[in-house]
Amino acid sequence: MLYRRTVSPERFVSAELSRRMTELSRQLNRQIGTMVDRRGRVTHVIVGDAHRLFIPDLQRHRAGAGRFRGIRLLHTHLRNEGLSRDDLTDLALLRLDAIVVLQVLTNGLPGWAEVGTLEDRDGSEPWSIERIPNIHDWDTNFLHTIQELEGRLSQKDSLVRIPGAEGVILLGVTNNRHVAEAEASMEELRRLAQTSGLQVMDKTLQVRHKYDQKTVLGKGKLQQVLIRAMQLDCEVLAFDQELSPSQLRNIATATELKVIDRTQLILDLFPQSETSREGKLQVELAQLRYRKPRLKIMPTAMSRLTGGIGGRGPGETRLEINRRRADERLSRLQSQLDKISKQRALRRSRRKRRGLPQITLVGYTNAGKSTLLNTMTQSRVDAEDKLFATLDPVSRRMRFPEEHEVILTDTVGFIRNLPNDLMHAFRATLEEALVADLLLHVVDAADPELEVHLQEVEKTLEKLGADSIPQILVLNKIDAVPPELWDALQERYNGMAISANTGLGLERLLLEIQQRLFQTEHTRHSTVQ
Repeated sequence: MLYRRTVSPERFVSAELSRRMTELSRQLNRQIGTMVDRRGRVTHVIVGDAHRLFIPDLQRHRAGAGRFRGIRLLHTHLRNEGLSRDDLTDLALLRLDAIVVLQVLTNGLPGWAEVGTLEDRDGSEPWSIERIPNIHDWDTNFLHTIQELEGRLSQKDSLVRIPGAEGVILLGVTNNRHVAEAEASMEELRRLAQTSGLQVMDKTLQVRHKYDQKTVLGKGKLQQVLIRAMQLDCEVLAFDQELSPSQLRNIATATELKVIDRTQLILDLFPQSETSREGKLQVELAQLRYRKPRLKIMPTAMSRLTGGIGGRGPGETRLEINRRRADERLSRLQSQLDKISKQRALRRSRRKRRGLPQITLVGYTNAGKSTLLNTMTQSRVDAEDKLFATLDPVSRRMRFPEEHEVILTDTVGFIRNLPNDLMHAFRATLEEALVADLLLHVVDAADPELEVHLQEVEKTLEKLGADSIPQILVLNKIDAVPPELWDALQERYNGMAISANTGLGLERLLLEIQQRLFQTEHTRHSTVQ
């Protein structure tokens, strides 16, 4: 009979419906709920237990950016409690127009009512709560209230969102001893997300003793993040830590949002930069290495049986087929990259026979290596102000005034916590650093994280076995640093301050390179004179 009742579109709830719901709730000793649309029609009747309701699937009802779902929940509470945390969470996650709790008195009549509605509140709980002492005196216009709230949300969304860009919330976990380092890593994650075309809507760095094994953040914090994602209409959660396959599955199941980690974000970013066949092979190899152990989090439908040879036996599961094909593809890609690596080694040996010294540019991503290559060799290699603008190694000849020639090679930039999958996949690229006669270690002199970036590059060079190669530290982008600090920077880091963009300090750098590479010849030439 509750389905036959209606509520005036201007009212949150009618006195008649309220009384019938509280009477039934007291008789059954269960919570009773009704879902009412904006025309005042009852769309669902829900019978819960004494403590809670279980809301049915509402996918057919509208919901989206800047608007609510178009239905409100009215339900009873038997123990004089107001809106619970579960009620408010449902309000936010389901984007309901409102949730109204009706107090059930001992005689079965309705007492006070408490209403929760979503509000545009940055940095705080996204809802407001109001208690109505007597339901018969509740004359607030429901339609006007909801339309006003939707109008404010819609206006804000249109101002904030970039058309075509998915919204992302950045998430990180650290302990008390590494907060500053984690904040710097989160800032780098923000730049990675922006470079890959995502719009960063919010970020959260949680300080806790240790990671939660199932969801990294913990169940309560993850629920808060989900509410925030719904409030901002975000489709993606990006974690600064590398997630295990089980953690990926648990978080995706709990939130029903896209979940990526730092490694996947980097791997998805590279296809936007690479152009050559080698670059494509390297990217695909790295992605396969990352995704292979995560095949098991595929939907259960992927495990359906397929026929064996001649239809005999159960055959292989779809998951086994995917793994076998991934193994085959990995072997094929590795073989092709080994072949390319041999070809590159052959070209290097030819250059050695010609007596051409090799200079390799190494450094943190976006330190200005490609710009320096262009300035020193008058080339036009792509040099953009973004992370990983260069993927494939680029070699150019450079001639000194005294008829000396060298090969100058730009390599892929390093990054904090460079994933092992990338280290393996870009082996052929990074081999350029192993055979260099001189390394130009380029750093951004204006970057507040200069010290950390220096250490990260040094650690990576040590892993590659290139830490023993002579190197010159190049303090690039010095034009962005106050002139009075130039001498102190050069003295502290024993480097050479230049600006690859303006050419400032480039002559001194070229002279230093020439002395390092051709010192013996210069000495002999001076003795003859």
